Amino acid sequence: MKIENITLEGYKTRGGYSPAKKIDLGDSYLIFVSGFQAPKNDNNEIITNDVAEQTRLVFEEIERTLNQAGASLDDVVKAVIYLTDMNDFSVVSPIRDEYFKNSVPVSTMIEVNGMTRKGAKIEIEVTAIKEK
Repeated sequence: MKIENITLEGYKTRGGYSPAKKIDLGDSYLIFVSGFQAPKNDNNEIITNDVAEQTRLVFEEIERTLNQAGASLDDVVKAVIYLTDMNDFSVVSPIRDEYFKNSVPVSTMIEVNGMTRKGAKIEIEVTAIKEK
């Protein structure tokens, strides 16, 4: 079994982790994507306070990561979404549905106390399977 680290050009991690892992299963690839938050500035603060904009930015980053691994959002089978305020569900859910309109993955949404980036309101991690 071959396991490949997937890293976007210019992406810097804070600590010992990989943004994504691509595992060769023979007939397909299993891809785990780490949780992503919206982009930050030099002060480690999120660049926008708007949860809808943060959500779209996170999905774009996940999509770029999946593309780097040879997959797309259509290959996502599981998503876990962390929110700092469950009242944002009504904003985030329709956006999630836009991005997952073809894959319709199993999904979990959880409210959490906080995020690693100041001002982050959402973090999303996904698992995908891509047939060869």
